[in-house]
Amino acid sequence: MLNLDYARLLATPVCNDPFPHIVVPDFVPPASLRAVQADLPPLGKRGSFPVSALTLGPNAAALMQAMEGPQLRQAIETLFGLDLHDAPTMVTLRGWTGERDGRIHCDSLAKRVTVLLYLNPETEAWARQEGCLRLLRGPDDLEDFAVEVPPVNGTLLVFPNGPTTWHGHRRFVGPRYSVQLNYMTTDGKARSELRRHRISAFMKRLTNAA
Repeated sequence: MLNLDYARLLATPVCNDPFPHIVVPDFVPPASLRAVQADLPPLGKRGSFPVSALTLGPNAAALMQAMEGPQLRQAIETLFGLDLHDAPTMVTLRGWTGERDGRIHCDSLAKRVTVLLYLNPETEAWARQEGCLRLLRGPDDLEDFAVEVPPVNGTLLVFPNGPTTWHGHRRFVGPRYSVQLNYMTTDGKARSELRRHRISAFMKRLTNAA
C-alpha cells in the first residue's frame, strides 16, 4: 500500500526566504518510494508528460491519484492560508533532463501553486549539485540562492507562484524523475494551458500507439 507522510508535511513550517515555500524530505517514505520507482515508465526524452498519456504501474498510478486528492490539497491550504477548493489541477511527469533545462524562470501565473515531488535515488551528480533545484533571490544569478533542493528520496517542494518566485538548477543531462502538480487559476489563460496539455496527451497517445 502506498503511504505518504502527511503528518510530516503538516509539521513543516513555511520558510519565507527567498519566497514562501516548504521542503519535506521523505514525503514518500522509502518502501513506498521503491515501489513507485519500479512502476515508472522509461522516459528517455525531455519534456513534461501528462500522466494520462503514460502507462503507469499500480503504485505510480496510486501516487498520481493521491497528488490530486483532497488530503494534499487541504494540507497546502492549511499551511499557506489558501482557498483552493475550486482550483483545477494539472499533473505531469518528467523523466529526463536535457541541456536546455534548468534556466532561471518563474512559473506561469496561471499556476497558483507549484508542487514538485522528486522520485530519484541519491547519486554523485546530485552530490555535485547538478540538477538540484535552487530557489533564487533574483532572476540573474543562479548562485544567488537561498535554498537548494536535491531531487531525491521522495522530497516534496511546495510554493505559491508569484512574479518573484525565481528558480532554476545547474546543468544536468540524464534521468531525473519529478512529478509536477499545479493548482491552476480559473481564468482563460489557465483554461488554455489545461487544454494544451490535454492535446499534448492525445498526441502522445497517438505516437505511442503507432
